Amino acid sequence: MPSIALLTLPNPARRSGIQIAVSVMPLIEISDLDDPRLHVYRNLKKTNQTRWSPRFIAEGKKLTIQLLHSDFEVDSVLTSEKHVALLKPHLRDGVPAFVLPHQLAQLLVGQTFHAGMLGCGFRKVPPSLDDLMATDRRQMIVVCCGVENQENLGGIIRIAAGFGATAVLTGAGCSDAFCRRALRVSMGNALRVPIIEAGTDLANLLATLQNQHGVELVATVLDEPAERLRGFQVSLDRVALLLGNEDSGLTSEWLEMCDRRVTIPMHAGTDSLNVAVAAGIFLHHFAG
Repeated sequence: MPSIALLTLPNPARRSGIQIAVSVMPLIEISDLDDPRLHVYRNLKKTNQTRWSPRFIAEGKKLTIQLLHSDFEVDSVLTSEKHVALLKPHLRDGVPAFVLPHQLAQLLVGQTFHAGMLGCGFRKVPPSLDDLMATDRRQMIVVCCGVENQENLGGIIRIAAGFGATAVLTGAGCSDAFCRRALRVSMGNALRVPIIEAGTDLANLLATLQNQHGVELVATVLDEPAERLRGFQVSLDRVALLLGNEDSGLTSEWLEMCDRRVTIPMHAGTDSLNVAVAAGIFLHHFAG
């Protein structure tokens, strides 16, 4: 028999405090590592790149629980027997929850299972630009042009969420925002902030934002003639901040598209900042 749990409905029902009883699937104990239901969790070290898969893996207790409470479709969750009590209150109706003995869980994932819990979610279709820009709120879009490092991208997504960015756009050459490492470093904020993986279509999307939606494109650069950040003021309530590759920055293609260029002045002898650190400084200023 399935267990019964009381769940508070998401907004707007949450505001009224309404609760309903829903049927939650029972925990499923598995002792055979060859069970095909465990395939998505197998040898995680070898499967960190998930860009071409409709699924992604959330790693760790906090991130798995965030996934269960997000609006993403969840394929399943996996935990070791040590963390069943923590998982139980967060189980979602219709989502299988697999339980493995701790030692078997470590053999399955191919590494020390210190995270204690894993979740498998399905990517969802990102919002269109029309939907994204349909609100009257101030629009601040973060654009990653060739951010290759997974931790940098995850950090940028976390920072973007913290300073109220509307969305994060990623272009060709960027890491996958939903690979395990990027998702982990983002602290699950990739589940909250719209991520639009534009790939090779990024230039077209930026042109649409600029020409049809009145978005000011601002390039972040190291150039001496660029506007200094301290006195920089955006002209519009709609701005897109372009961040370049960790090594080479923004290419001429992106620079030529932008309306303005901004830089963080540095003391002599310091040539640049980590791109995620720079993103935090820029976004703190722009969120002002």
